[in-house]
Amino acid sequence: MGNGSVRVHNNALILGEGVQIHFIRTLRLPESGTHALPPGMGEFPLRRVEDHPDTVPPEWLAKGGVMLPVYLREAMWLRFGGTREPAALQVGVGKVCAVSGERWTGRLARDPQNYVTLPRQPWLDGINSGNGTVRQFVAVPLGLGATVEGQVTGEETTGGVQLQVFPLGPVALAHWRRSDQAKRAGRPRGGAGPQPPAGFAGRPGPPPMMPAPMMCGGAPGSARPGGSALPPAAPAMGLGVGGSMRQEVYRDDRPLSDWAEEPAGRVFVHLVPPPAWRHITGEDAPPSPADRAAYTRAGLPWFDYYDDSAADLAPADALGEVKPVGEWLGDDHAPWAAPHPGQVKQLGNAPRPGRPVQDGDW
Repeated sequence: MGNGSVRVHNNALILGEGVQIHFIRTLRLPESGTHALPPGMGEFPLRRVEDHPDTVPPEWLAKGGVMLPVYLREAMWLRFGGTREPAALQVGVGKVCAVSGERWTGRLARDPQNYVTLPRQPWLDGINSGNGTVRQFVAVPLGLGATVEGQVTGEETTGGVQLQVFPLGPVALAHWRRSDQAKRAGRPRGGAGPQPPAGFAGRPGPPPMMPAPMMCGGAPGSARPGGSALPPAAPAMGLGVGGSMRQEVYRDDRPLSDWAEEPAGRVFVHLVPPPAWRHITGEDAPPSPADRAAYTRAGLPWFDYYDDSAADLAPADALGEVKPVGEWLGDDHAPWAAPHPGQVKQLGNAPRPGRPVQDGDW
């Protein structure tokens, strides 16, 4: 169990002393080609598992954490904006590391690197596929074998998303704070560590006048090509992969010994299909994201982020073998229109509120 703190403030997770994580809804990419970064379409609502003891499965109560509603084949990304002090964040998908492809260990490792560094990493849209790309996080039910967990381990027993954050150790943190204070006072001093370029968090969502929301991709129970029906949505879901996009997962340039040995906070994030969300919380899930072709036809922005001061991690061997969800669920017939070059915007060279979240055994 984690020995640190996790809180929910609005729809943000706050781990430890200030690492902020938002789960962002987005447009799902085609599974062929490499694309610009899709926009944010609003935050997923987060609810604490412990607030619904009579309607969540008992095993969810044992794991604790939070939950969010997600549609079959809905895509998401993680935004880390608001995090200021350096931190090392582990991201697991069904307890498979989204950076290294190794099984979850709960400890930081460098060979291969099994974490992202904050605030240098502004967001994470998918699993590390190396060469300046990631493959998009896409929700699928457990039991089909389509999740990253199922394809890497041969089993689907965990699902969800796992997050764990490590701060700098006392010596490294004190040095960083002195350097940061000197920098803010206009007296530059070495060792402040890499920071994201000013304005990096400016990956906005759509303006208020968006096309009306509609289903994006198949819904639970819809037919796959050839007429056979998909199984109904499982009580819990995991993450598979979709299309490729241009996004680097940065190599840590600090010694591994700079990081604390114990995490400052960790949390299990349960992914819940909309019918189960309604049963558990009494709330309707948000509408599925807006039609992808309508978004592009409206001339709304996509994004490209580049930071020439950081190095990208190599591809993760285990993650390179993961097949996209379309190979398990059938072809995606939702309309797609590639953005025009002018729609792709260049980014980069960007007290304790909330209620505590109960951790558990996972």
